[in-house]
Amino acid sequence: MSVQAGHGQDTNMDERIGSGLKQRTKQALQDEFLRKAVAFTTDKLKNGRLQAMDAFGDWEAWRDRGRAIREHTNSHLDYYLSQFADNVAGNGGHVYFCSGADDAVKTFMGIADRHKAKLVAKGKSMVSEEIHLNHHLEDRGIEAIETDLGEYILQLARETPSHLIIPAIHKNKQQIADLFTDASGQHFEPETKVLAEYARKKLRNYFLEADIGLTGCNFGVAESGSITLVSNEGNGRMVSTLPKVHVVVMGMERLVPTFEDLEVVLNLLARSATGQKLTTYTSILTGARHPEDLDGPEELHVIILDNGRSAQLGDPIFQEVLNCIRCAACLNVCPVYRHVGGHTYGSVYSGPIGAVLTPLLQQDMKEAGTLSYASSLCGACYEACPVKIPLHDMLVHLRHRKVKMKLTSLPERAAFKTFQTVFGSVTLYKLATKSGYYLQKPLVRGGMIKAGPAPLSGWTQSRFMPMMPKQSFRDKWAALQAELAAKKAAREEQR
Repeated sequence: MSVQAGHGQDTNMDERIGSGLKQRTKQALQDEFLRKAVAFTTDKLKNGRLQAMDAFGDWEAWRDRGRAIREHTNSHLDYYLSQFADNVAGNGGHVYFCSGADDAVKTFMGIADRHKAKLVAKGKSMVSEEIHLNHHLEDRGIEAIETDLGEYILQLARETPSHLIIPAIHKNKQQIADLFTDASGQHFEPETKVLAEYARKKLRNYFLEADIGLTGCNFGVAESGSITLVSNEGNGRMVSTLPKVHVVVMGMERLVPTFEDLEVVLNLLARSATGQKLTTYTSILTGARHPEDLDGPEELHVIILDNGRSAQLGDPIFQEVLNCIRCAACLNVCPVYRHVGGHTYGSVYSGPIGAVLTPLLQQDMKEAGTLSYASSLCGACYEACPVKIPLHDMLVHLRHRKVKMKLTSLPERAAFKTFQTVFGSVTLYKLATKSGYYLQKPLVRGGMIKAGPAPLSGWTQSRFMPMMPKQSFRDKWAALQAELAAKKAAREEQR
């Protein structure tokens, strides 16, 4: 069996983020299974995090420490990148700084060409998704196999990840069994042990046969040049040790200064992501194989990607987005994500972090900037974030940026201009509230507005709107004051 390198949905997906957002949202809201599956799993992850926080003790102090580490690192990122690169090279590795996705893909292809690679075994890597590496490998005739179980399932389905840490959150056992049946030609029952056993045996050959093993990087340790990988399946260790060549693709912000700092962020990551004290496998890799080592790759290549990240450095509002440790805690508490899932966002990074990160990395407010409206601004993401990134504030600033750039629709700008004018005039405000009561009458049914013309229909599609009362609060207040004044005057007359 040959597995297609690409992850399905076309490579231009990110270019249609904004224009297709409403349609994808509508489809997701009509998918009852998707909504139940996402809600069930995110609730489980959220509750696990809350239990781990309580058991850990003094969680806020750890959050403050984690935030301080990430802020310090990104405020001195040039220094730590230089230190990290020097130490990787000192341990026999090779480092490449890439400004954009094309540069990173070209660098990887150069490594693949030198080794005449035909098969790449991949560990979980969101950055490789970001640069659409699988599609480029497929175009070059190089087979790329996802070895993370969730990613492997989605590769068979030709789909992209729907969650940062549980990519196949929207799939059930029957769907997975059908995918394995189609791929292998043998029938599978929807039983977890049976499906896992098939995947284990199938993927083991790829570990042994791969010319290149590719992984992401959860954290790079600057003081030693070490690569840290965390997983619950062990595929990261297989991919990074069995192939002769190990290539790491990492975002430039994925650094911590010291092992002492690494201890803090690993504690925060595991508890925030899944409620675990520590992930099942935590691998710290320093350099390529040494002569005295029994195993490991003969070559280590580290591709460090900018791709819009450096544009956030020094920004008083958005630099903090680089503090993210990719735990997905914000997705698990977001009321929008839990109803529509990750594919609705149309980008590699979904949920609140994706709604902020995607337009910033792509430097695209026209399309990707629309994601900032996929939020209730409730602030739950900030409360859950282990490094206290104020994502809700950033979403407001992105909306403001989109408005200032005049990228909102003409009817929307006209509506808010009218709103500004009416609310800026006492006379117009009173006239609007009084006339609104009579204008709404054709739409009212049983005291509620249940349907109406655009743009009101966008609201009433999924909720009802209370009718405006005949008497406003201001009028009621004035009448009450007049009534009290009359009673007071009557009492004084009786005296």
